[in-house]
Amino acid sequence: MLSFIINDVLGTPAILVGLFSLIGLLLQKKSFSDTISGTLKTIMGFLILIAGAGVIATTLTSFSELFVHSFNIQGIVPNNDVVSAIAQKNFGTSTAMIMILGMLFNILFARLTPLKYIFLTGHHTLYMAAMLAVILATGGMSGFPLVLTGALILGALMVISPAILQPFTRKITGSDDFALGHFGSTGYLCAALVGKLIGKGSRSTEEFKVPKHLKFLHDSSIAIALTMTILFIVLVLVAGKEFTETQVSGGQNYIIFAIIQAITFAAGVYIILAGVRMVIAEIVPAFKGIADKVVKDAKPALDCPTVFPFAPNAVIIGFLSSFCAGLICMFFFPMLGLSIIVPGLVPHFFCGATAGVYGNATGGRRGAIVGAFVNGLIISFLPAILLSVLGGLSNSTTFGDADFGVVGIILGKLMSAFH
Repeated sequence: MLSFIINDVLGTPAILVGLFSLIGLLLQKKSFSDTISGTLKTIMGFLILIAGAGVIATTLTSFSELFVHSFNIQGIVPNNDVVSAIAQKNFGTSTAMIMILGMLFNILFARLTPLKYIFLTGHHTLYMAAMLAVILATGGMSGFPLVLTGALILGALMVISPAILQPFTRKITGSDDFALGHFGSTGYLCAALVGKLIGKGSRSTEEFKVPKHLKFLHDSSIAIALTMTILFIVLVLVAGKEFTETQVSGGQNYIIFAIIQAITFAAGVYIILAGVRMVIAEIVPAFKGIADKVVKDAKPALDCPTVFPFAPNAVIIGFLSSFCAGLICMFFFPMLGLSIIVPGLVPHFFCGATAGVYGNATGGRRGAIVGAFVNGLIISFLPAILLSVLGGLSNSTTFGDADFGVVGIILGKLMSAFH
C-alpha cells in the first residue's frame, strides 16, 4: 500500500498535479462538469508534457550512443531515475516516509511562512527523499530521527527552491501565477545572476533578425530541427555508416536516420510546449481554491518545462551551451583528480534549456549562452564531488541536477563532521 501511494500516486506527476487541481476545484465548489473537466485536462496536459519528454529522451539516447562510440568515452553518467531506483532497494521505507512527511511539511511551511509555494514536481520530491535517506543513513542516522530530519529538510527545500527563483520567474512569465518547482534551482539562479552581470544591452534570444528568405527560422521548431539535424549528421558521419546502421538505427540508412531523429527531437519540444500550455491554463485557476482556503496566496510550483514557451530559442541555445560545458569538464576532470562525468543529454537538455531561459530573462543572448554554460559546469562538478558522500551507492551513476549536489554535499560533510 505504501509503495502504491509513493510510486503510483505521489510519485506520478500527472496524478499528483491532477489531485491538487481536483482539491482546488472542489474547494471553489465548482460544478460537477467543471471539476471533472478541469481535473482531467490538468492530467492530460501533464501526460502530453511527459510524452514530449519521452520523445526527446528517446532521440537523446540514440544521440548518446553515437557520441559515446564516436569518442570512445566511459565514465559516470548522472541519472536521477536510475540512482533513485538503486537507493530504494536498501532505503525504500525511509525514502517513502521522508517523502510523505516532507510533503506535509511543505504545506505547513507554506501556511506559516511568507514562502507560499506548493511543490508539485512529484518525481523530484521522490529523488530528493531518496538522496536524503542515503546520506543520513551513511552518516549514521536511522529510524525516526532519520525520517524526521530528512522530511524537515525536504519540506524546507520545497518552499525555498521556488522562492529563490520567483523574482526571475515573474520576469520570464510576466505574472505571479505560478513558480518553478525543480531541484535544479541553484543552477538556474546562477544563470540568472550571470545574465544580470554580463548581459546589459544584449538583445533577447527571441529577437533574431534574419533575411527575408530565411524568415522560417523565426519558427523555433524549425530552428531546433535544423540545429539538431546538423549535430546528428556530424555524429553519424563520425560514428560511421556501419555502426549506425547495425547498432543504432535498426538498419535504416544512417543519413535518413539522422534527419528523422533530429526532426523527432523538434517534435518532442513542440509536444512539451503544447502540454505546458494546457497545464498552466487549467492548474492556475484550479489552484485558487487551495490559495483561498488552505494556504493563503499559495502558488503551484511546477516542473521546469513550464518556462519553455516563454523563450523557445533560449531553450535550444541553453541546451547546447550547457552540453558544451559538460564536454569540456569531461576532458579536464581526470587532470583535477575527479571522476569522469559523461555529460548526460537529458539533464543537459532540461536543466540547460531552463538555465538558458533564466539567463535570457536577465541578460539576453549573452545571458542565455554564458548562464547556461555556468549551469553546465555546475551540473558537471557537483555530481563528481557528490559521489564522495553517497557511501558507495553506485559506481556508474549519481544524482545529476544542481540542488542534489548542493544539498547532498553540504549535508554529507555535516554528517561526517558529527559522526
